[in-house]
Amino acid sequence: MDIKPIKTEADYDAALREIDRLMDAELDTARGDKLDVLVTLVEAYEEKHWAISPPDPIEAIKLRMEQRGLSRTELGRILGCSSGRVSEILNRKRPLSVGMMRKAHTELNVPAESLLLSRQGMRSKGRKRAGKTTGAASKGRRKNAA
Repeated sequence: MDIKPIKTEADYDAALREIDRLMDAELDTARGDKLDVLVTLVEAYEEKHWAISPPDPIEAIKLRMEQRGLSRTELGRILGCSSGRVSEILNRKRPLSVGMMRKAHTELNVPAESLLLSRQGMRSKGRKRAGKTTGAASKGRRKNAA
């Protein structure tokens, strides 16, 4: 097989067959180099065509809780918050703080990428600020107060 870009499923299948044939190749040999290049091409093709999105952070945390047999109280100790706050987070009523994200990543091995993407999603949706009124309603109040 000649090494060339993988553009189609047929190219992909042929590359996989060639990789399978070269799996016993030794490093720093012509076969080993060919294997290395083919694996790189296959990885690039898979990333482009079948990219896997990072897991949802709340679902990842719930999975880690289940795997480790953690209660909400124990999770609260890990994240540095109360079990009530943990309930709000797990029910998606409150976002994780940056400190909680760090602890979820370091202590529970939740992928940092999914934690950061979830934070961006919360910001892009926007949040209402308590006690702030904007628009015509507040302008009308200012006119009446004058």
